[in-house]
Amino acid sequence: MIRLHFTADDLRRITLAPAVNALSETALSLRLSLRLRPDGAREVGNGLWDRPRPAARQWHRSLRGTARARAGVLAELVTEDGFMPDFLHQPALHGFADALEAAAATPAEQLAIDLGIPRAAGRNGHLTRPGPWALELAQGSASATRALIDDTRRYFRTSVEPLWPRIRGDALTDRALRSEMLLRGGVDALLTTLSPTWRWQPPTLHLPSASTYDIPLCGRGLLLVPSWFATGPLVMYRPRAATVLVYPLHDGSDGAAGADGAGGGPEALAALLGRTRAHVLALLRTPATTTALAERAEISLPAASRHTRVLREAGLVDTTRTGVAVLHTLTPLGHGLLAGT
Repeated sequence: MIRLHFTADDLRRITLAPAVNALSETALSLRLSLRLRPDGAREVGNGLWDRPRPAARQWHRSLRGTARARAGVLAELVTEDGFMPDFLHQPALHGFADALEAAAATPAEQLAIDLGIPRAAGRNGHLTRPGPWALELAQGSASATRALIDDTRRYFRTSVEPLWPRIRGDALTDRALRSEMLLRGGVDALLTTLSPTWRWQPPTLHLPSASTYDIPLCGRGLLLVPSWFATGPLVMYRPRAATVLVYPLHDGSDGAAGADGAGGGPEALAALLGRTRAHVLALLRTPATTTALAERAEISLPAASRHTRVLREAGLVDTTRTGVAVLHTLTPLGHGLLAGT
């Protein structure tokens, strides 16, 4: 479990990235591709990485050759076990060329830290991960740097660039959705609906992880970066700037969208809210008490109460007391999400 701890200053300094990050997406696409079987039928690895979006599986099946062959030396930095060095994330630079240039210019000392190379390692020093070529890169080898630039550029051109218009469009749609959440429901709505498997329990955001980390944001805030290829959270701590949280973007076309990719309705919201919660939201097109809602959804009374509480905190549902019962109704934001707007 990763726990991000917010202060009041952090909550005031949550920002949304203006665009998807091209270099980060390139690396994440390779990591995902390495963790899928060649036919894209299922993902290998632990259970935190077993649900890539259907569109990503389709993308994977459409590629020619193996991921390692296309990636070259990049496959030594982005490995099958999920490792990915921080310098491949350039959150301030969204264009691929600029971000790659900045990554290639990372100081040797920072490269050594990012790659897990002991600071005192010399030419014969021990390399913990990922491979011998990376040691040359961290030592400032011009040929290693050129190989990184050339191979990463080639991988992006052959594997990611053909899909880039869709990635960019989906990211813009996601940003509009998150902005609307923040506008209508505030920070609680935004953080509650980032992912159905993440838990916002003020002042802490709980993220699923194989290891346990407690990360105080220290008043510098949080930068939210959407990703088309990520299937789980990715946190980049920056000691003098806002912590970066990469999250899987919401893609309605993976739900009940038609062939044109237009989303909408409870199925399209399942990836955002979780299938049961999206169904509960849809049922509240007709206002209901908790008891009536539990009967409609065929869930227990405590479950209905829990789902309506989360939806209320997200700004999607209003709850008013009527005598001894409570009545749940959709807010304008709830109606808007169900309508696909």
